[in-house]
Amino acid sequence: MILLCDIEGTTTSILFVKDTLFPFIRSDLAKYLDETWDDVQTKADVELLRTLSKQDNEEHVDDVVVIPDGHTDEVKASTVKSVQFLMDNDRKVTALKQLQGHMWKSAYENGLIKGHVYGDVKPAMERWIMDGQLVMIYSSGSVQAQKLLFKFSEEGDMTTLLSGYFDTTIGAKVNKESYINIAKTCGEEPSSFLFLSDRIEEIEAASEAGMHVAVSIREGNLPIDEDRLKKFPSITSFSDIMEFPAYRNAIAQDRDELSPKKPKQTAVASIVKN
Repeated sequence: MILLCDIEGTTTSILFVKDTLFPFIRSDLAKYLDETWDDVQTKADVELLRTLSKQDNEEHVDDVVVIPDGHTDEVKASTVKSVQFLMDNDRKVTALKQLQGHMWKSAYENGLIKGHVYGDVKPAMERWIMDGQLVMIYSSGSVQAQKLLFKFSEEGDMTTLLSGYFDTTIGAKVNKESYINIAKTCGEEPSSFLFLSDRIEEIEAASEAGMHVAVSIREGNLPIDEDRLKKFPSITSFSDIMEFPAYRNAIAQDRDELSPKKPKQTAVASIVKN
């Protein structure tokens, strides 16, 4: 079995992004630009933001902050204001995500941020792997951001426990086709997966695709309509998974016979991870 895990509200508190990652961008952006202004990477990030700002201006987006050409202090100040504008309007655009990703990478590597992971997550993943199962991640955050969170987590480097990462380049998390695509990428049937998420729309899509599912109930998660919630099993801790019939059946099958799928799963996991 492959345990496919969401991040926010499942392995990690949704408040980590809201109260740690995003505020860090706002508070450290000016300092980061001062320190990296002449770096090739930052120049490319600013150029991407500049192009977006000009497109927004041409499309008459309200209150857009246009970043002028050049590499002056005025451009730097406009870049700060432009990023703040994009964040204030919750713009999910590549130009913003790219800069944020580079800032978070620097922060993680320099010990300024550690990824939050619930205390029950690492022990459960270790147990799943001991039981012969695989663990993968599917999150709306980029694969790079996923790897950073688990490499520099409060529980230490957890990337050794993870066999694959998927983001929305595989498809939107509310579309059943995305889960079918993940299964195909791994060379498995959807029924070989158990997907964990706090979002009922994602749970419904994964279930429709043929995956086993469980709703993650964590403190601070958004409320879920009771009529929709009661259709699916739920967990309050990753340790609950060990009692799921689908999980126990997978272990029993592995113990009863030498499954020919095992070598294939391991090989596929290596390909996905890289």
